[in-house]
Amino acid sequence: MIRVDEKGFYGKFGGAYIPEMLHPNIEELRENYESIVASQEFQLEFQTLLRDFVGRPTPLYFANRLSEQYGAKIYLKREDLCHTGAHKVNNTVGQILLAKRLGKKRIIAETGAGQHGVATATVCALMGMDCTVYMGELDIQRQRPNVERMRILGAKVVPATSGSKTLKDATNEAMRAWINNPVDTHYIIGSVVGPHPYPEMVARFQSVISEEIKWQLMQKEGRENPDAVIACVGGGSNAAGAFYHYYNTPEVRLIAAEAAGLGINSGKSAATTALGTPGILHGSKTILMQTEDGQVVEPHSISAGLDYPGIGPVHAHLFDIGRAEFVAVEDEDAMKAGILLSRTEGIIPAIETAHAIHALNMIEYGKDDVIVINLSGRGDKDLETYIKWGGY
Repeated sequence: MIRVDEKGFYGKFGGAYIPEMLHPNIEELRENYESIVASQEFQLEFQTLLRDFVGRPTPLYFANRLSEQYGAKIYLKREDLCHTGAHKVNNTVGQILLAKRLGKKRIIAETGAGQHGVATATVCALMGMDCTVYMGELDIQRQRPNVERMRILGAKVVPATSGSKTLKDATNEAMRAWINNPVDTHYIIGSVVGPHPYPEMVARFQSVISEEIKWQLMQKEGRENPDAVIACVGGGSNAAGAFYHYYNTPEVRLIAAEAAGLGINSGKSAATTALGTPGILHGSKTILMQTEDGQVVEPHSISAGLDYPGIGPVHAHLFDIGRAEFVAVEDEDAMKAGILLSRTEGIIPAIETAHAIHALNMIEYGKDDVIVINLSGRGDKDLETYIKWGGY
């Protein structure tokens, strides 16, 4: 049975490894979030916003031409059609409602590709709350449209200028800001990372994805369970949402596509399970890319959302026990997959999602297999990268 224990561990991974200054914040969350989220009042507001504001349920779309090309029944879970253009808003809606009930006045967040930053700025505007988003200086340059969206929504975007100037460094800056403002501030972590209870809380808010897949697949195929679910994994929130209701259904293959960057052994990669070892990152024990003396190795991916040196503890556990299959997709292959989907189905995916599309080339399956790919975000934010890569 795959589930989190009371200390926040999935098997060997998880927990809360945090500075003393953050103990009150984490304890407040841990003690209150389950009762708040389970309340009828919270659920009514949450479900109403998911329906009327986010636009759920998102379609489960049969990709006819892609299916013909690959010789299987391929469905796309259209999280790209959520308000703000990605799955991230499922979590930010849940967390802003939680923050309100905890009496918080200010929100901070980290972002890589900018989708979580936009989703956080969006819900802060909705609820009239102050918003600061930390983003790597390199990511600010390569995800400019999302930076401007955040600013239009009223958020302050603060560049992280240390290290690789990407998601890891933005997370470090957000953690520091939270330590300095522990009383009135809630940190909306965007992935299934960080100290307990964040990984399970984010996964629970994202679990609506697999909840919908089950009944939508029943309508379309007369069965709740596909043969496989594929999702890209950086920290892994979209994958956790797509896998959640299938964790304990072993007949459903769970396939996670990581970013191999320029190649697993190139020194420019973010293939955590291929290159990583157990350690502590951003408040939890997980698998991360690190040197022998425990220094975090700088990751690389053409995709800002997968440019992270670790994975969430639930994914570390799924890898450790062999429940999920992990594949590592190189930059070039991901870009080609993004163009393929654009030209076969008329859907330009986020480059993160394109890694999951390419995973079809890396696994074996039968011609009657039903495969669901979580289409986690749309490619608007990546147009500059697509244009630069393809010379369009």
